[in-house]
Amino acid sequence: MPRSTDYGHHPCMIHVAKPGTAMGFGLTSTVTECFIARLIYNEVMQTTYCEIELDKAKRDAFVYAIRNHYWYQMYIDDLPIWGIVGEADENGEDHYLWTYKKLEIGFNGNRIVDVNLTSEGKVKLVPNTRIAMSYSVKWKKSDVKFEDRFDKYLDPSFFQHRIHWFSIFNSFMMVIFLVGLVSMILMRTLRKDYARYSKEEEMDDMDRDLGDEYGWKQVHGDVFRPSSHPMIFSSLIGSGCQIFSVSFIVIIVAMIEDLYTERGSMLSTAIFVYAATSPVNGYFGGSLYAKQGGRRWIKQMFIGAFLIPAMVCGTAFFINFIAMYYHASRAIPFGTMVAVCCICLFVILPLNLVGTILGRNLSGQPNFPCRVNAVPRPIPEKKWFMEPAVIVCLGGILPFGSIFIEMYFIFTSFWAYKIYYVYGFMMLVLVILCIVTVCVTIVCTYFLLNAEDYRWQWTSFLSAASTAVYVYMYSFYYYFFKTKMYGLFQTSFYFGYMAVFSTSLGIMCGAVGYVGTSAFVRKIYTNVKID
Repeated sequence: MPRSTDYGHHPCMIHVAKPGTAMGFGLTSTVTECFIARLIYNEVMQTTYCEIELDKAKRDAFVYAIRNHYWYQMYIDDLPIWGIVGEADENGEDHYLWTYKKLEIGFNGNRIVDVNLTSEGKVKLVPNTRIAMSYSVKWKKSDVKFEDRFDKYLDPSFFQHRIHWFSIFNSFMMVIFLVGLVSMILMRTLRKDYARYSKEEEMDDMDRDLGDEYGWKQVHGDVFRPSSHPMIFSSLIGSGCQIFSVSFIVIIVAMIEDLYTERGSMLSTAIFVYAATSPVNGYFGGSLYAKQGGRRWIKQMFIGAFLIPAMVCGTAFFINFIAMYYHASRAIPFGTMVAVCCICLFVILPLNLVGTILGRNLSGQPNFPCRVNAVPRPIPEKKWFMEPAVIVCLGGILPFGSIFIEMYFIFTSFWAYKIYYVYGFMMLVLVILCIVTVCVTIVCTYFLLNAEDYRWQWTSFLSAASTAVYVYMYSFYYYFFKTKMYGLFQTSFYFGYMAVFSTSLGIMCGAVGYVGTSAFVRKIYTNVKID
């Protein structure tokens, strides 16, 4: 008889949720727990698997779920199936529960390739009665190939809609325009600056003192000054570089392996890749901290290693306490928490230490093209729109605009049970986001330096990282207008994990923007002759 390819017995998991949500519901223990693991490989006629004592509290819970159109989701051999809890009559006075589940399982060879669920047996909800829950199983041969069994769950009309293609094309055209504009403006402006500064080199001291000197060259003695709070700054840059590496590798793996065909495979792959890329964090964070003259490198290593894990685990543990209070199926088992902590201590930390040592020894020596003055240069007054705070607020608009449409598809796949499978689009969006972020931060940094403000390190990072603020603001719109979530658990679950997602995205964008801007700053000051 056909059987699961991965398990000795037939796996089945049931999850009850409200439409437009990803939350568990307390009816799991009442309706569905007694149904788990009762499936067998032979055909089963209608069989009662449990009875429910319908007291007033349980009836009220069922009525509430029916009125709010709750439904449940089950997994059989990783194939999802859905069913409605019940229905109300036309007047909305009487409520009925579906008590009979008809399962039709298709097999090809010895592998399950298709599962369908039909709900029947409508029973009126009357207090102080017993309701028998039953099921039946029918097996049938199917021509569906095992590798194609998830095709029916994909939604090409949604993910490959013309709007999706148009958004990618629009973002790509914006990249071409932005890169061309930045290149034209900066090259033309810098050429004039180089010509003016070369002319000034031929002047004598008195003419140069009487001349009108201004612009980015005047801060050459301070532009490579260490940033404020170098330990935190270098840790953020290292973490951002690691997040970019993880995103790039996971998307490549998802494009090759079709990770959506196995539940939890995307998360497992992300955790494994994050742990394996810990040397990237240590290398970039440790080398930058050493270049800025930092001496407490062990503390910096610990901060860089545990910055992202502490944020993710802290949020997850907080939400998990609320999930356990509500007896939700989204509660994380204690063993999983211990496993994650062990990964952080025994995998991420040692690999981060290796990366930090390599970074400090291979590229940790300051090699700036300009000498840093002993006394900081005073920052002159400038127009309000050239202030770092204004630049930071405006810097994230264009990067957010380049990923705005893709955010809708990603949110929908995560919060509305659609399977995201167009990872080629995601890779294009990631590349577009990085290019736009680098271009925007270069322009922002050039304007800041031209105003003789040398505080470009944090400004370049935060102007790119402000993309996360706009993404999180968009998540508010999506929550209130695209979902039907409510209550403490659903709200904390949504906004907690969206905060983690937005913060990680912001750290990645900030690191990418800083790395690109740092190369630009080094380039322009290398090509200028400094006395």
